[in-house]
Amino acid sequence: MTGVATAIVPILLLLGGGAAIRRCFVSDPSFWRGLEWMSYRVFTPALFVTSVASTDLGSVPLGPLAVSVAAPILVATGVIVVLRRPLRAGGPQLTSLVQGSIRINTYIGLVFASSLHGAEGTATFALASAVVVPLVNVISVSALSRFGDRLGDSRKPPLWKEMLVNPLIQGVALGLIVNLSGVSLPGPVSSTIMLLAAPALVCGTLISGAALRWSFSRRDILDIGITAIVKLIALPLGAVAIAFTFGITGPTLTSILLITAVPTAPSAYVLASRMGGDARLMASITGVQTVLACVTIPLLLSLLNVSS
Repeated sequence: MTGVATAIVPILLLLGGGAAIRRCFVSDPSFWRGLEWMSYRVFTPALFVTSVASTDLGSVPLGPLAVSVAAPILVATGVIVVLRRPLRAGGPQLTSLVQGSIRINTYIGLVFASSLHGAEGTATFALASAVVVPLVNVISVSALSRFGDRLGDSRKPPLWKEMLVNPLIQGVALGLIVNLSGVSLPGPVSSTIMLLAAPALVCGTLISGAALRWSFSRRDILDIGITAIVKLIALPLGAVAIAFTFGITGPTLTSILLITAVPTAPSAYVLASRMGGDARLMASITGVQTVLACVTIPLLLSLLNVSS
């Protein structure tokens, strides 16, 4: 429990700090867009490279890990689609329900993984991200393409291209190449990547705090409640149950729980805006889930005792 408390306190402080900085000191949206770009495309990929390159891949059961995180996400997506009729959800609303039930805030999960298991936790979380990030992007983009409002001037690149140029996937891939090749990066290159990786956790969590929104209607309460139950409770419990059947323990089990228990990413709002989803509902879901996750993640870690 001490380790969980040590992990959650910095997250709460950074989330609150990000929200306060945006509202009281730096409200310019272009600043936060720039910081998000740097964090997403430079800092976090660099962190993935350094952590994956140095971890012992032989200790990580990659196949069982992939099944443990992918199966619950596919089931959760199916459940939300089936619930569309009872909920009387329109197309754009459905896309936000789907994104709110499966997308992940990588930064919050990374802070927990790093605090609980150090470099090994960061590496296993990065490997789990290599499975989850493309999967949830495929599902989200497919749902928006099928059910989102048609925007006449929005031409979307092929999905395979989006996956290929995803910086998080590129970071994991480069780390794997370095790890499996057995060739160490030159000293100056390695030091530079490590320096670029250093701001990833702090900047990512500050950005998440700055993106918090608190505007929703009475009807939204049902949608927010459903996505919170699926994303913050059902998904991680399902993933951990599958992981238990494979005998997974230690940092890998923690990463499986974390990557399925983290709240929806703020980037879901951007995708909803660009592809005809319900952006207002998406922002509300993201804000409420981020706050609730600061309670549900420590509870799940403690109750399931997976962080030891």
